[in-house]
Amino acid sequence: MLHLASQSPRRRELLARLGLPFGQIDVDVPEVRGADEPAADYVLRVAGDKARAGLQALGGGAETLVLGADTEVVLDGVVFGKPRDDADAMAMLRTLSGRRHEVISAVVVVGEGRIGQLVVVTGVTFDTLDDATIAAYVATGEPRGKAGAYAIQGGAELFVARMDGSYSGVVGLPLQQTAALLRTFGLHPQPFASDHGA
Repeated sequence: MLHLASQSPRRRELLARLGLPFGQIDVDVPEVRGADEPAADYVLRVAGDKARAGLQALGGGAETLVLGADTEVVLDGVVFGKPRDDADAMAMLRTLSGRRHEVISAVVVVGEGRIGQLVVVTGVTFDTLDDATIAAYVATGEPRGKAGAYAIQGGAELFVARMDGSYSGVVGLPLQQTAALLRTFGLHPQPFASDHGA
């Protein structure tokens, strides 16, 4: 049985699109980047920590698989995590305005004695944003709890001038790559089945 080690509604919706039954488990994993830790290594480590924590909480088992994922926004080597407050969100969006940044999504699947992992990097270029636009967006509350203080599947889609890579990866789970990874574990996504879902 597949389990998603996340309470993110966005990841749940994305994973459900693959048409595989799955459960969800909430894990509490510290997300603290090491001083000299490369951004991609950090994102992959956190995804792996979530998956392993989920497997441990479930007690393992030969048929148990746990998927952990993490997504972060990176610009000039700086990881833009979730904003502390609205002022922090404003500052993040001002920094991203008019520039190209990377969104790094990592997925790790673990089972008894097995592990599979992937990292997908997507380039996102923002239009130039004025303060009034940023303030109006922050006032919606959407940036709260979002890496880089924006949700591409929400109001921030209007900010994106260009994107190179995986749209679903920016949302939180790169679907094509995740489906391919799950196939290596013997799971076969059925995204077009009429009765799919979690």
